[in-house]
Amino acid sequence: MNLFSPFTLRGVTLRNRIGVSPMCQYSSEDGFANDWHLVHLGSFAAGGAGLVFTEATAVEPRGRISPQDLGIWSDRHVELLSRITRFVHAQGAIAGIQLAHAGRKASTYRPWDGQGVVPEGAGGWQAVAPSAVAFAPGYPMPHELDEKGIAQIVSAFADAAKRAEQAGFRIIELHGAHGYLLNEFLSPTSNRRTDRYGGTFENRVRMLREVVAAVRKVWPEEHPLFVRISSTEYAPEGWTLEDSVALARQLKTDGVDVVDCSSGGNKAGVKMDAGPGYQTAFSARIRAEAGIATAAVGMISSPTQADHIVRSGQADLVLLAREMLRDPHFALRAARELGAAGPWPEQYTRAK
Repeated sequence: MNLFSPFTLRGVTLRNRIGVSPMCQYSSEDGFANDWHLVHLGSFAAGGAGLVFTEATAVEPRGRISPQDLGIWSDRHVELLSRITRFVHAQGAIAGIQLAHAGRKASTYRPWDGQGVVPEGAGGWQAVAPSAVAFAPGYPMPHELDEKGIAQIVSAFADAAKRAEQAGFRIIELHGAHGYLLNEFLSPTSNRRTDRYGGTFENRVRMLREVVAAVRKVWPEEHPLFVRISSTEYAPEGWTLEDSVALARQLKTDGVDVVDCSSGGNKAGVKMDAGPGYQTAFSARIRAEAGIATAAVGMISSPTQADHIVRSGQADLVLLAREMLRDPHFALRAARELGAAGPWPEQYTRAK
């Protein structure tokens, strides 16, 4: 097994183990994809990646991080997303979509417009969360969801999955990381509930598992399902790597095919020793102890590093973000450096 070994999950085969991690572009209006998204995502497919994920795509309007986030809460969003999947698949890559809800981190300004809460008069909205606990100063004070509200969001994820199929996506990733809604339910630092969605580990993982079940029920059996998690919260009183291993075992029985192993994002002010490949140990342990395929992400920037992660069994896939922005043709460069057969577009072969 190496970086350019094909990888089959259910009825989908990736041409290599290189994926494009979801990266927010903050460039939509009313959730609609546009030419930016087509060119941005299409360049990675032409550049040889095996899997191309959209950015976090909101399952309801109040699930956006910013007013400019991509969305899939309406049937009207499907047509423009379909244009992207058609192009990605025509280049030999697989199009995936990350379904997300921002929870208490919603209704904030996109990075280049400032910081803090977008007021309702300027296009913002009331954020929701498992408990009325703000992420940090300057973030919204969320409204605590009741059980009816939780059920509505679970249904919104399922409806979004149906639209994802209509749009031609072949892989879904559920965003359960980085302090967004599903992650907020998992962690005792953000989930202070005393009902069946809070308190014990089994109660705190309930909403995520309900979303997985609802999506798996409508998502075609031959199409894979990923879940991104924050493997640790970097706080002893918070979510731990041991919790992630236990969750991954449950997700495997629930029909999840890959756990995408990120970290942090749910508790402000924690210390993270970030460096090249700093999260691969999480994916390696979850893969070994839960017996499920994993994806490694985080400061993976060289072909040899990515190849080593796969060859050494630390993960089944590597997902790149910032390095892909620097070099959308990373996979073609990696193939050349590693002596593999790269999936060069015919239009580019003069530079091969």
